[in-house]
Amino acid sequence: MRIFIRILILFALAAGIAIGGRFNAGNVVLFYPPTRIDLSLNFFLLILALLFFVTYFVVRTIIATTEMPKKVAEYRQSKRERESNRALRDALKALFEGRFGHAEKSAAKALDLPENKALASLIGARAAHHMSQFERRNVWFAGIEDDNAYKTARLVTMTELYVDEHKAELALEAVKELNARGKRHIQVLRWALKANQQAKNWAEVVKLVRTLEKNHAIHPALAGRLREISYEALLKEHRHDAESLRRVWSEVPSAERKNRYIAVSAAAAFTKCQVLDEARAVVEKSLAEEWDNRLLRSYREAAGSEGSAALRSQIEHCEDWLKNHPKNAELELTLGVLCFHQKLWGKAQVHMEDALNHTEEARIVREANLSLAQLHEKLGQTTEATKHYRQCALATSQ
Repeated sequence: MRIFIRILILFALAAGIAIGGRFNAGNVVLFYPPTRIDLSLNFFLLILALLFFVTYFVVRTIIATTEMPKKVAEYRQSKRERESNRALRDALKALFEGRFGHAEKSAAKALDLPENKALASLIGARAAHHMSQFERRNVWFAGIEDDNAYKTARLVTMTELYVDEHKAELALEAVKELNARGKRHIQVLRWALKANQQAKNWAEVVKLVRTLEKNHAIHPALAGRLREISYEALLKEHRHDAESLRRVWSEVPSAERKNRYIAVSAAAAFTKCQVLDEARAVVEKSLAEEWDNRLLRSYREAAGSEGSAALRSQIEHCEDWLKNHPKNAELELTLGVLCFHQKLWGKAQVHMEDALNHTEEARIVREANLSLAQLHEKLGQTTEATKHYRQCALATSQ
């Protein structure tokens, strides 16, 4: 519609000029002594129009000539941008396809554009890492070390790749720098968790598991297992120092102390450290919550001294438990051993023999026979003692 209107205007203008020129009788005199030039008004207007168009063409030519270098530079820049962006897209596509060599080459081409340098370097670093070219990967990272806009992206990528390489110390350095920048988003916490696992920083693992649980960023089963592993390692680490062991145990939340796996580790650690009162308390509290035969081994190893209130209390607890768990070989063996320490020879023999009758597990058979051999040896029954020593040896060889 606009073109149609413009054509009508041009036609009207042409018609107006033609009519005006036909009935225009005026003339123009150009006088510069001694020269005089007479021109019709129409001819003068024609010359003036031609002069205007020539001047316009010359000026436009001069402007275009002066702007030519700038346009050439803009064209080259535009071409470089197109090629760099295409290379960046190719690098990203190749990275996702698993063609890491091609991805790194394309990333190198994308470096021509400063705006693409950081992203291309991150792609190149990932590609080099997946090809186990760790030195080349570090060169990619070093190239964007001063780029503050992409510092977080670089540090997160470094954390992930160092964890994958099992370079826990380097990964934790990157995490520390991220924390200093106030960057503690979920993915960073996940990589920090893995790095601390590899570095065996179990106290930090426990803290990170709790944080991730609060944000619903870790599966409950995995969180529980990581807590069990962490507490087991912490308790084993401090099992040679009673005060340190008590401190570690005091930092375990009461809800987590009820966990059977953690209780087994704590009881074993307290027993190893000869903190027997704590070991017995852990076992008794845990078994009151949920039964686990593994706790009974620490319970009998933490037996009180002969005639002590602690040993009598242990025997009473085992007798009560046996009412609810009849024919439990581990419990019968534990009760037999405790009776042996109390020098209740008859009861000890009965419960140890019951343990043998109610199990085929090699470990229990071996321990029960060894305890019976020691019992008969105490009673001076050499033949019986020898018999049980032989059975203990046979169970050990199986």
